[in-house]
Amino acid sequence: MLELILSSMVTLLPDYLFRRYVQGKKIGRDITFLNMWYELRYGITSCVILTVVVITIIFYYHPLTRDVASIFRTVSILPESLVSGRVAAVYVKLNDKVEAGAPLFKLDSSRQEASLESARRKVAEVDASIVVAKSQLVTADGQIQQAESAYKQAVDALATRVELQKGNASTVSAREVERLRNAVDSAKGGVAAANAGKATLEEQIGSLLPAQKASAEAELQEAEVALDKTTVRAGVAGTVAQFALRPGDVVNPLLRTAGILIPADAGGDAMAAGFSQLAGQVLKVGMAGEISCSSKPFTIIPVVITQIQDAIAAGQFRPTDQLIDVAQIPDGTITAFMQPIYPGQLAGIPPGSSCVAVAYTDNHDRYANEDLSGPAYLFLHAVDTMAVLKAALLRVSVLLLPVQSLVLKGH
Repeated sequence: MLELILSSMVTLLPDYLFRRYVQGKKIGRDITFLNMWYELRYGITSCVILTVVVITIIFYYHPLTRDVASIFRTVSILPESLVSGRVAAVYVKLNDKVEAGAPLFKLDSSRQEASLESARRKVAEVDASIVVAKSQLVTADGQIQQAESAYKQAVDALATRVELQKGNASTVSAREVERLRNAVDSAKGGVAAANAGKATLEEQIGSLLPAQKASAEAELQEAEVALDKTTVRAGVAGTVAQFALRPGDVVNPLLRTAGILIPADAGGDAMAAGFSQLAGQVLKVGMAGEISCSSKPFTIIPVVITQIQDAIAAGQFRPTDQLIDVAQIPDGTITAFMQPIYPGQLAGIPPGSSCVAVAYTDNHDRYANEDLSGPAYLFLHAVDTMAVLKAALLRVSVLLLPVQSLVLKGH
């Protein structure tokens, strides 16, 4: 309507003034409802053309979208082990606010507790084996001394018999000397066996048993972690939503989550706006704009585009057993992220609120850095000036929003 009124001021109105004061025609006598088209055909035609051009320029260079929302991410409440289990206890209720690390619910942990007790007993068993091995090491020292004494006695007895045999061969038989030699060899082997037994015990105490203890302690720590994971905790601070667990319910992470956690900082400080693909050549990082949300009526928030998504989400696909029909892909939008110029202006707007946004084209950089021709200079100035109309349309829409929503739609 504003575009039509402004266009008529420079087209239809001059045509009427020419008919009235130059040609002397008056409304109601010479210009009637039946012949108005013929009499004002030049003004009406020019007005329609100019209106269409103005509307096209405004909506192209100053794009508007109603697909604006404060997108936020939710956190699924799931057991970390991804193993189904029966709920043993519930510590929170729906819409409770929790801090990071706060317990939410607990699964049945009888199996994990049994594994933990088994790991503890295994550690105690290895400790007992170390004590026994140390006591056996003392015994091995005694066995070595005993074997060395027996070896020394055998050597002394053999030496005595050999001396006697040299002095009087008839008093000592060769068989007895041979027996004593075998006894010396046997005693020597006993000493070697006792030393080998001690070395084995020292190796067990120094390497084998500590390794077994470390393995048992690792199993104990793993069992403690598994037991701790049966208590599901909040990963971030936030509000518990869609949470209706009761003791006795079965939680299966593969089928459904136990609930949703909305982070306390879910809203963030940016709005995501989906503009038409026709605005792809106009949208630029740094463009100024304005937004208004239904959850905060009669409020215009100045924003600036900080990021434009490179890809259009409608074109994404996942490999399946069916070929993609391009005709079934919906028309996507160009996603732009808009942040308020002044901090804190998004306060009071709940995450996920539906909003309307306008981005304004600004050509001041082109004026300063480019050598523009006269027509181009005038056209760009006209484009910048038309942003006032778009701003006025946004404000009219904001004023009429309560009427449209409460009276006309009855929401």
